[in-house]
Amino acid sequence: MRHRVAGKKLNRDTAQRVALRRNMVTDLFRHEQIRTTRAKAKMVRRQAEKLITLAKRGLVKAEENPSAEVHARRLAATRMSDPAMVQKLFNEIAPRYADRPGGYTRVLKLGMRKGDAADIVVLELVEEA
Repeated sequence: MRHRVAGKKLNRDTAQRVALRRNMVTDLFRHEQIRTTRAKAKMVRRQAEKLITLAKRGLVKAEENPSAEVHARRLAATRMSDPAMVQKLFNEIAPRYADRPGGYTRVLKLGMRKGDAADIVVLELVEEA
């Protein structure tokens, strides 16, 4: 039974799953949209939304306490694979969604992959803030 167990295994061991999630979140922030399977998109969407919220809260708390932003940046850096994308997250992406309470990503269905009939989707950041 999988009671209270969050996330999917995606037929990978733990290290591969963590690396896949980090790389896909980093690519989502780099290109602002990625094309992938629906199961992977659900996994990446959850992590990306949490990172954007972390960055937003870090920027708000930085007005009172500058070390709060440093702490938030370090937490984000542990969850992403590229330091340049952490900078982009805090400087461009988080301020864009400052007034938005959530729902920073969108999943658009494209159809089924020809080889194995997997559902293919586009995961993208919502443009309008």
